[in-house]
Amino acid sequence: MSNLLNCQSLTKAFGAQTLFQNVDLVVSFGDRIGLIGPNGSGKSTLLRILCGLEDADHGRVVSQRHVRIAYLAQVDEFNEEKGVTDNLLLSLVGTDLEEAEKYNRVQAILSRAEFSEDGQPVRLLSGGRRKRLSICRSLLTRPDVLIMDEPTNHLDIEGILWLEKMLSGMSPESPSTFLLVSHDRRFLENSTNRIVELSPVYPQGSFQVDGRYSDFLEEREKFLAQQSQNEERLQNKVRRETEWLRRGPKARATKARYRIDEAYRLQGELAQVRERNRSLSNVRIDFEATQRKTKKLLEACGISKRYQDTPLFFNLDILLSPGSRLGLLGRNGCGKSTLMRLLAASGEGEGPRPDSGTIRTADNVKIVHFDQRREDLDPAVTLRRALAPEGDAVIFRGGSVHVVSWAKRFLFKPDQLETPVGQLSGGERARIFIAGLMRRPADILLLDEPTNDLDIASLDVLEESLHDFPGALVLVTHDRYLLDSVCDRVIGFDGDGGVEYFADYEQWLSFMQDRAKRDEPAGKKDGKSPPQTMKKKSARLSYIDQREYDQMEERILEAEIERERLQQRLESPETVADPGLLHECWQELQQAQEAVDGLYARWEQLETKKQE
Repeated sequence: MSNLLNCQSLTKAFGAQTLFQNVDLVVSFGDRIGLIGPNGSGKSTLLRILCGLEDADHGRVVSQRHVRIAYLAQVDEFNEEKGVTDNLLLSLVGTDLEEAEKYNRVQAILSRAEFSEDGQPVRLLSGGRRKRLSICRSLLTRPDVLIMDEPTNHLDIEGILWLEKMLSGMSPESPSTFLLVSHDRRFLENSTNRIVELSPVYPQGSFQVDGRYSDFLEEREKFLAQQSQNEERLQNKVRRETEWLRRGPKARATKARYRIDEAYRLQGELAQVRERNRSLSNVRIDFEATQRKTKKLLEACGISKRYQDTPLFFNLDILLSPGSRLGLLGRNGCGKSTLMRLLAASGEGEGPRPDSGTIRTADNVKIVHFDQRREDLDPAVTLRRALAPEGDAVIFRGGSVHVVSWAKRFLFKPDQLETPVGQLSGGERARIFIAGLMRRPADILLLDEPTNDLDIASLDVLEESLHDFPGALVLVTHDRYLLDSVCDRVIGFDGDGGVEYFADYEQWLSFMQDRAKRDEPAGKKDGKSPPQTMKKKSARLSYIDQREYDQMEERILEAEIERERLQQRLESPETVADPGLLHECWQELQQAQEAVDGLYARWEQLETKKQE
């Protein structure tokens, strides 16, 4: 097997901080390497060194002659005013391909990436579509080695599945050899055949295992157990040798000099092993619950929401109780974050409201919302003030914790406390948000993409903490590993306003694949274009729409009965005599009327769709 890249004793530091040292790495044909490690270990820097975009302080990178390397950075940079085709053609400028071959290659990969936005400028693309386009660009030159830095960032689950397929060798554009940085554990499991971890916990600064991510975890556990046992063994040896060194000069003079040197060597070795084992410290995440015993924390009945003319979801029912674990699944832009903001606003008394339906919460319910936009962090504020807004201490679980100790809990160093938040990494800012959430007791946790920018060690701790949280949890994440581990049911969004409950991610994925096959034109299934004389195929209701249609009359009847009940209550003498009660009842009647109107409008929409 030929070596395409050979890294020899690479070392890199920024100021006084050493990112990695003496790293050896060989990339051979057919290698599918996943590079992992804690935030700040230098993963992105190592990729840039491999691509020749940055120099190492020591060591060198030797590459085979004429090896083509393509680099996918975390930030996607394009000519923002040009379309997707023009941007990809720009990346082929300077190659030996003829113009027709360039165009055909671009169109082929855009087709596999399911792009239909060629007529619009790239600046109008969503983050997920920009990432797909960036991946397509990196594959166009058919590189010998593809190097990718967090390629799953901004991709929804369907996008991640598409990327896995592109890396699997099932496409002419699939790279034979690649090296990528990712914190997505399921993606690593499905796509790689070798894992390399950069971490100070290892004697050589890195640990490499041939096999899948699950194989790596097993070998890593064995190694760390052996290193822990080695520390205990060295402690016993050092204790004996230290006792010997403390004896009087007369006794020591009778011993060989090498024994003295060996004692000091053991002390130094123990210090190194102890330091490596202590570097295993992870973020300590421990969400605080209110210990409320209420069975119904939140109940949403028949809620619907549109964005402009686009339906996000219709007639959704949600019941959250202590111990509920609910995941939200769907494409980017399908309405998951909108639903989270609706649920968050129900506890605050202000914010967005559903177009129809109701959301009721228990009295004084405590809802904590982690918003993926993270807009509340002021980049000019220091880390000290971000962690402890009201002084030099925070209140956690009824006790006072000094800001230095609180910072260490989230792997911040004391000398970072005066650093502006804007200069911190994405992972560090994520830890600040989680620190803020932990100070607030919660009955319901609403976590919208909490895994963004977290390293794998932090993800493991977050997962354990969510298992231990006694309240209700609603989770939006593209991390399938976390979703399967934590959530006992999911709500799937079909992108057309339909929502459905599923047992897990796999069931939702099977449903979406079956739905895509049902909606696919017959000619396309055979790989042939339908004849021009073929009439437009009659639209059929999807499974979710048909189920909703079948239940519509019953739902309308129930809504009208509720409206009539509120009307009678509004007209009763007791209500008329109490201005406060009268106003409350009038508001409820208005909501009930909106619910009825919304149901009739949806029924008419389904009826029209069924008859097309």
